[in-house]
Amino acid sequence: MSHDTPALETLGWNPVLAKAFIIFSDKNLIPARVVAEHRSACEVVCAAGSFLAEVSGLFRRAAKSKADFPAVGDWAALSFEPRAKRQTIQALLPRSSKLSRRDPGGEEEQVIAANIDAVFIVQSLDGNYNLNRLERYLAAVTAGGASAVVLLNKADLDPDAALKADEVRSMSSGAPVLPLDSINKTGYDALNALLTPGRAVVLAGSSGSGKSTIINNLMGAELQRTASVREEDARGRHTTTGRKLFILPGSGALLIDTPGMRGLELWKDAGAADGTFDDIRALAERCRFGNCSHSSEPDCSVREALEAGTLPRAHYENYLKLRKEAASLKTKTDHDERLKRKGRADNSGNTLKDASRRRQNPLL
Repeated sequence: MSHDTPALETLGWNPVLAKAFIIFSDKNLIPARVVAEHRSACEVVCAAGSFLAEVSGLFRRAAKSKADFPAVGDWAALSFEPRAKRQTIQALLPRSSKLSRRDPGGEEEQVIAANIDAVFIVQSLDGNYNLNRLERYLAAVTAGGASAVVLLNKADLDPDAALKADEVRSMSSGAPVLPLDSINKTGYDALNALLTPGRAVVLAGSSGSGKSTIINNLMGAELQRTASVREEDARGRHTTTGRKLFILPGSGALLIDTPGMRGLELWKDAGAADGTFDDIRALAERCRFGNCSHSSEPDCSVREALEAGTLPRAHYENYLKLRKEAASLKTKTDHDERLKRKGRADNSGNTLKDASRRRQNPLL
């Protein structure tokens, strides 16, 4: 193995994963971690080194959706051929967590990163600050099974940075909130304390929030290209074009960078949004009806708090919006699954009929 290739243990391999991989060991497959995504292939690291890899034909035919294909952070079962131009991924180990969203160009789930411990949600305080967007990210993180950390970048540009940090803490369900000055590197001691050996974290946020600068600061090198932000709308140009995993020097933490996301539609049932709105959920437990929608029912504690001014209206409206979006998605996915089951049943029935006809008439 090349001295530049990290050991699997450095990439997070552990006894739990080794036990899960036993079913593949008898098939002459080896474990590998997906560390980058490209258009037609992905980059993997295994005991033999770093290679480009693509899924096998059997894998491709068995995949039910885009979400079944490898994402950065996945652990793969690889059939390794030293002289092959590209290695072949035969299967993936079950994901312990993920960050995903509804595919912006379609109706499927898009997995942004897999097997992650935390998502560092980056917002900058130069016009990028948006509580509704932040609540959407928090809901997506909760739905995927990871923990959330909020990074308020460019704190040097906002004299009210401390007040905004307190505002975010009040609605982030206990997630750490760290103001950062990435020019003077203020706040990085608190950030580094969250980066421990083997811990896999994802930087996620919209373009212009300063994710690439944060990575460069953590890596101690200009690995990610940065670009200026347009003054009129605080939006930046995409400087990260693909998802990639880095090993941070010193801490040994694993960091996955993602391109800036203009939108983040949830991919989960309505309950996923509830985990981000603990204050509303606590109020809902005192509602008269257990299935209260918090919109028009009598004796609704949520509506009472809204009318009393103790529940911010924007927070409440975002809650309703995310619940409606998630419930609509669940209805659609349930409908699609029923159609798939019906199609499989019809195909199975036709196959049995064909077999019966062949038994009755061997010439068929």
